[in-house]
Amino acid sequence: MKRRFTAERPIRLSDTDASGRLRLDAVARYLQDVAGDDVAAAGFRPEEHVWVVRRTELEVVAQFAGDERVALETWCSGVAGTSASRRTTLRGDRGGLIEAESVWIHLDHGLAPKRLDERFLAVYGEAAEGRRPSTRFTLSGPAVPDGEPWPLRRTDEDRLGHVNNAAFWAPLEESWAARLAAGRLRVALEYRKPIDVGERVLLARDGDAAWLLVGDEVRAAAILEVA
Repeated sequence: MKRRFTAERPIRLSDTDASGRLRLDAVARYLQDVAGDDVAAAGFRPEEHVWVVRRTELEVVAQFAGDERVALETWCSGVAGTSASRRTTLRGDRGGLIEAESVWIHLDHGLAPKRLDERFLAVYGEAAEGRRPSTRFTLSGPAVPDGEPWPLRRTDEDRLGHVNNAAFWAPLEESWAARLAAGRLRVALEYRKPIDVGERVLLARDGDAAWLLVGDEVRAAAILEVA
């Protein structure tokens, strides 16, 4: 049976900007929360698996603007040796629609890549229908490794001791605030390497591309396409 998991939740005041638009960092939190809920509902204990996100692509088909609730449907869209992809559809009660896909790397507790086991494949493999996720990075780096400081907060840190993946979307909201309300759009974010709260992070921007840098090293890269 092809496993699909559904959930519904209210859209809180803290999830939207001043115009009522659902922010990208809130969408990222929804994605990681519903993924965790799905894994728990499938009978896996939290300590059994460690996952880190490699890449997330969002397609905002119709803006969430004034929606008060969101229904989420998620399923496994690809599996490989140590990675899996997850597709999620988000539907608002007033017409908002976002399609999302994330590629995740499966790790052991020493944070080294770990092959997916037979139990995982038995639960999620059929929905993948033989598709294999690509873990390659495709976005280019900035022409000049420089930018403006982006301050991190202790509340950005997760249980792995790094900046949580949802916090990576906050500087994109800052960079593209005017563009994100444009209607239909696509955003891709690649998580190159972890960021720690104590590191000095720079936000570099060039049109519809953005990067988070530590020194001259690209830790994350993103691109925006407005339809």
